[in-house]
Amino acid sequence: MRHGRLRRWAPVLVLLVVAAVAWWASMPDPGPPVVVPAVDVATARDRLAELPVHEALPSTGYRREEFGNGWAERDGCSTREQVLARDLTGLARAGCRVLTGTLEDPYGGSRIAFTSDRPSQVQIDHVVALADAWRTGAQDWSPAERTAFANDLVNLLAVAGDLNQDKGASDASAWLPPARSLRCPYVIRQIAVKARWGLWVTPAERAALDRELGRCRTVVVDP
Repeated sequence: MRHGRLRRWAPVLVLLVVAAVAWWASMPDPGPPVVVPAVDVATARDRLAELPVHEALPSTGYRREEFGNGWAERDGCSTREQVLARDLTGLARAGCRVLTGTLEDPYGGSRIAFTSDRPSQVQIDHVVALADAWRTGAQDWSPAERTAFANDLVNLLAVAGDLNQDKGASDASAWLPPARSLRCPYVIRQIAVKARWGLWVTPAERAALDRELGRCRTVVVDP
């Protein structure tokens, strides 16, 4: 009887094993661990401990326009072009405009060739999403403060377009970079931005940030 049951369930077990192997194979290669200075992790822990913890407010009233009408300009160059010039290598430029370059994607770890005629391949991500900021304190800001936040270079990264779309307005409890080796720098930056702008975190978000800080690989850097 027992052997008969095993034979009956064998095809199902094979399918489950095949599905598990396929799922694991589809996961991004974590790559070599990113090592960060131990002081950066310690600073992030201190900042996280000081952040207020509240549930998120409803997104009622949120519109992108609440954070300004597109990218601001500094010295005649848009914030977007400044981020591309900062984050890409091997640049070719025409004035402010970045024509070509190469991005080492900070979320997935892939290398992306950027060309200005295909701008969607590389997008500018708000590390703390505007809608997330709206839910965690920005509703009380002035329009000028929200515009400054949307153009804060500390909160902006050039990233793979598909991962930017996948992230959307998620906080760390709902989305993290698929390359696990790149999560530590990401959460350190998120914490820095929330502390810099006086935003709060939700209980689930705080737990996710704390967990990822605990997974950071660190090195002591001599002063």
